[in-house]
Amino acid sequence: MMLGLYRAITTLGSPLIQAYLGRRIKAGKEDPARFGERLGIPAMPRPEGHLIWLHGASVGEAMSLLTLIRRLQDAVPGINILVTTGTVTSARMLADRLPKGAVHQFVPVDRIAYVRRFLDHWKPDLTLWAESEFWPNLISETAAREIPLVLVNGRISPRSFKGWSRVHGFISRLLGGFTLCLGQTEGDAERLRALGAPSARSVGNLKFAAEPLPVDTDQLDRLRGETANRPLWLAASTWAGEEEIAWRVHRDLSAGHPGLLTVIVPRHPNRGSEIAQALTSEGARVARRAAGDVVDDRHDIYVADTMGELGLFFSLAPVVFMGKSLTAEGGQNLLEPARLGCAVLHGPAMSNFEDMADRMGAAGAAVAVADGAMLSTQVGRLLADSAAASALAAKAEAFASAESGVIDRLMDELAPYLAAFRTDGGGDAGGGAP
Repeated sequence: MMLGLYRAITTLGSPLIQAYLGRRIKAGKEDPARFGERLGIPAMPRPEGHLIWLHGASVGEAMSLLTLIRRLQDAVPGINILVTTGTVTSARMLADRLPKGAVHQFVPVDRIAYVRRFLDHWKPDLTLWAESEFWPNLISETAAREIPLVLVNGRISPRSFKGWSRVHGFISRLLGGFTLCLGQTEGDAERLRALGAPSARSVGNLKFAAEPLPVDTDQLDRLRGETANRPLWLAASTWAGEEEIAWRVHRDLSAGHPGLLTVIVPRHPNRGSEIAQALTSEGARVARRAAGDVVDDRHDIYVADTMGELGLFFSLAPVVFMGKSLTAEGGQNLLEPARLGCAVLHGPAMSNFEDMADRMGAAGAAVAVADGAMLSTQVGRLLADSAAASALAAKAEAFASAESGVIDRLMDELAPYLAAFRTDGGGDAGGGAP
């Protein structure tokens, strides 16, 4: 009943959906040149042969899929890969990092007409759905066409579990559309089973298998030259309010660390100008990367408000605080700085990465801070004691590499689906079970 009601609402609400998308375009959250993709209108022809469709909501999910895409291409040479996401940021990232043979489209808005238009064109032979974005029409329509649908790296937080439990029949029906559900952790698998996926199990967190973020070595050499002999730390993927905390940390530590440089990489680069203005009004001397500023001894803060350069700044900074964990809820992926040799700090609000944060803390591979004052203490300690910073970074890097075998376990689970692609000579384009 709830699925029928949802379909009716999304069908009748077409004018509201269009208006909503229009507002998102004005806000820079949609690509106007690719608006048709959100309506299920393809931007390119479907390639001949079998096609695997992978979906991840945003940057984090898309990043976790890159290693899987390469393994799928190795397992089935010549396989076509379609990746969908819902954000402009993820599209820009994938444009640079998708391998040959893989293409990106924006996921259609979850209105049945758009969904059917999308599926009629792409006709996937296998769908791999990442993490926890459960769009009812996309899932149910894919399942109705008997296209195998596998949940990979599935995540159900305790909070979302409580919410879904209130509509158990609805989520149970959606999860019933998946032929296989693989959770990030045993806790995720347990919650998936409780919600209606009886065979759900865990093979580990796919984020452990991700490759290090790319680094432009020429830019790294240049920045190292510009910041030589200066103590430096990084506040990464920050959200509103965390930049002001970073500035307070800088002021707390600058007397004891002459020449201190604080680098801020906001989670949303379009906030760069706003951040610079706010910190300047508080007395900070700010350089902005997007403005082409060259950082020098006159600057306290370097706002790195560009796309796709987080790996560069992880490689530059020995000490990193990961944002969305002090003034916003959810946290960010701690493995990204860990892979690049950083001493990793984070705030208490890590609900999106709770298991990772808990395990890294237990292994001595990351340090949690309760507030800005504790962040000052920990940043100051690590800047003053390079041996302690190096030891923390080494533990972080070891933790990040310890469970990279998750990709092998995932590929073992997918082997029955991939076998059909290798035995039928490629086949005709079109969906359906292998």
